[in-house]
Amino acid sequence: MTTMRARGTRLGVLDIGSNTIHMLIVDAAHGAPPVPEASCKSTIRLMQYIKDDGSIRKSAVEIIIDAIDKAMEMAKEHEITQLLPMATSAIREAPNGAKILHRLEHHIGQPITVLSGEDEARLTFLAARRWYGWDAGRLLMIDIGGGSLEVAMGRDEEPSLALSVPAGAGRVTHELLPDGMADEKLLEDVHHEVKKIIEPMIEAFPTSKEPNHAVGTSKTMRSLARLAGTVRKEGGRENSMVMTRDELEDWIPRLAAISPDQRVALPGITKERTFQIIGGGVVADEIMKALNVEEVEICPWALREGAILRWLDQFGRTTLGF
Repeated sequence: MTTMRARGTRLGVLDIGSNTIHMLIVDAAHGAPPVPEASCKSTIRLMQYIKDDGSIRKSAVEIIIDAIDKAMEMAKEHEITQLLPMATSAIREAPNGAKILHRLEHHIGQPITVLSGEDEARLTFLAARRWYGWDAGRLLMIDIGGGSLEVAMGRDEEPSLALSVPAGAGRVTHELLPDGMADEKLLEDVHHEVKKIIEPMIEAFPTSKEPNHAVGTSKTMRSLARLAGTVRKEGGRENSMVMTRDELEDWIPRLAAISPDQRVALPGITKERTFQIIGGGVVADEIMKALNVEEVEICPWALREGAILRWLDQFGRTTLGF
């Protein structure tokens, strides 16, 4: 006999990121995986609106609000009962971020959680751990966002190490690859600069502990894997996408020689990622190299799912209270 899953909370996660504004709506119930019902996203590329002093231009605020309005309209149509709004590195690090945040909170009518880089790493790690389970052993999670790079490692749901550095695909592109392309010399320089940015992260990692399983999350890693990776058939569970460092390093110089508007013809390179895919690829290559990771498996869950799972752990239990 087939049993029907009881409907949980119709929950919307509003993710105000450095590259996109994304609304994910799920049917969320404690003890069950969140079931996606709808999603929408607007590409904003906040990095191109950053002034020399790090502040965000006024014109970008209007773009953010327009994208939020689109997301909230979908949330209204789906009659969500709980909204989890969160902002990440671009607003977190901007000198005028608090002022912008106040305006956005007034606009949506509730507080917005500004995640630290470590918060992002911990929530994304939680999502990866729940996806792969305890059998994965010591799990290493690599997440390349628009503004920052997060890495976490541990055996439990709470990582023993969670770190963040300003090495997102959008940031690296904006600061080091303004044309979105690179010849051999420029590409070498970008690798060198990224290596310097991630150095504090590498120094914090224990050299005595190797991960049992390394995974990559979010759109940049997924796009790179669709281009440079392979599908691995898994007995008893969904097939997975795996990307080796050798495959990635083979593709980076070839991608750098292709104009951004021509990259959309390649598998996995969506229109919103064409310009910053080289920056993301260099970051992925350097962090994998520094941590001695030969391959990563792409995890379908990331920050938004981690936020949902954390909310369910805290507030989604039964009325009995346990």
